[in-house]
Amino acid sequence: MSSTSPVAPVGAEPTEPYTVGLAPGVTAFVQPDGGWCLNNAGIVTGGGRTALIDTAATERRARLLRDAVTGAGAPLPSTIVNTHHHGDHTYGNCVFPEATVVGHRECRRETLAAGLQLHGIWPWVEYGDVRITPAEVTYTDSLSLHVGDTEVELIHPGPAHTTGDTIAWLPQHRVVFTGDLVFNGGTPFLLMGSLEGSLRSLEVLRGLGAETVVPGHGPVTDAGVYDVIERYFHWLQELARSEHAAGRTPLEAARRADLGEFAQLRESERLVANLHRAYAELEGDRPLAAPLDMPAVIADMTTMNGGRPMSCHA
Repeated sequence: MSSTSPVAPVGAEPTEPYTVGLAPGVTAFVQPDGGWCLNNAGIVTGGGRTALIDTAATERRARLLRDAVTGAGAPLPSTIVNTHHHGDHTYGNCVFPEATVVGHRECRRETLAAGLQLHGIWPWVEYGDVRITPAEVTYTDSLSLHVGDTEVELIHPGPAHTTGDTIAWLPQHRVVFTGDLVFNGGTPFLLMGSLEGSLRSLEVLRGLGAETVVPGHGPVTDAGVYDVIERYFHWLQELARSEHAAGRTPLEAARRADLGEFAQLRESERLVANLHRAYAELEGDRPLAAPLDMPAVIADMTTMNGGRPMSCHA
């Protein structure tokens, strides 16, 4: 499958989704600038079949993804793989009624539990006619899909970004779709997952030996992106330990923090959410990735964002 217009222009920052051809029959659908709700998706086609890896946050954006498939002459998807339950990756499932949705067992459960959660966080976004469409086929540890001659290995790394993450690994092409285990240029987000588990997920990703990495958000990259994220997680661990020991709240700790090299990452307000998660793991009085007080954490992120709601451009 070749890239379809618009393709990312050289020397300019695109504002609309574009495609990147990664290998024969493998394409990334990239939504700049990769901020809140501007996720990436994947298109895998072969043998007269198409599979998607994630969709999009709004009906309009999911229809742009659908147009990218048909515009390249590929069949409409018969399968959608959801890398996790968040609405930016799953809301658009309903735009592909011909497809069977596949995901981790926890992804299905969390998709149903969350419902139209994004509507409550960003009520002004024009989501369109979104109907919650959870995974119909679920797995627990691993599952292999075959799209023509292309194998797509689905791997659950344990609780990390969420409780139901999926890595989509294409070993023949050395391409991996990471979902939100990886943000390229954005701050990682652990509110519904685990810091310990996210570090373990990087070990799983490194073990695959991918040459091309499609992050959940941000430009297509290579395995060097894991180093930046790993440094962030270790920095976060040390920050949490020292600030927790000093008796400071996550918000107080976030306000005091020197971001250093991580100041360049977008959505820095996520730091306070990540500290809430890191504190919970330090206290050890609840299961890994147990739910936190989401309204309280979102209120802290709003405070960190200058008292304004987080910016969502979906």
